[in-house]
Amino acid sequence: MATTATGCLAEERSADVIIQVAKPVLRQKKLYLITKRVFDIVCSFLGLLILAIPMMIIALIITIDSPGAPIFKQERLGINGKPFMIYKFRSMRLDAEENGPQWADEQDPRCTHFGQILRRTRLDELPQLYNILRGDMSFVGPRPERAYFYREFEKYIPGFSNRLLVTPGLTGYAQVNGGYSLKPEEKIIYDMEYIERQSIILDIKCLLKTVHIVFSHEGAR
Repeated sequence: MATTATGCLAEERSADVIIQVAKPVLRQKKLYLITKRVFDIVCSFLGLLILAIPMMIIALIITIDSPGAPIFKQERLGINGKPFMIYKFRSMRLDAEENGPQWADEQDPRCTHFGQILRRTRLDELPQLYNILRGDMSFVGPRPERAYFYREFEKYIPGFSNRLLVTPGLTGYAQVNGGYSLKPEEKIIYDMEYIERQSIILDIKCLLKTVHIVFSHEGAR
């Protein structure tokens, strides 16, 4: 039986606010995985082809708007904890993390002027089509995080790394059910539910809801 959103919280100790995440039941769905990968390859390739010129224009504006390379790359953890470089349009100043890794905030002061527009419209994520084509990511799945945050979250959310059981996504079940407004301990609930309920129908629902969020600018930061 699939674990529900509330059922994933196996234990919570009020003193230290430690949440134990139950490991999801991962069912092998070969047809689903093959279909999903074919969809990822075809759609990411077409996306890169169709959006090539708009992406070059965005890169040019970023270069004019602030000093630094237009493409930002950073190591994230993929399926089974395998590191990969994620690509995004740079939306922050070069010194954004001079004091160490930081979680992005709404109206983040580290963002450049054009970077705020990119984040609000989600256009900063477009280069990840290349990650999807390579197989580092899928269109739908838990959002990839840095190893640093996995270590930090595991301190009070044991089992947070269970989300590494599947390929991370450009969008995900947590993103369309609260996204940036959710705390890590809330996001993991949706991630675990997604892993157990994986299906073409659920992926389509996530993609359609993502389109709505992009055009409504809900939860952007």
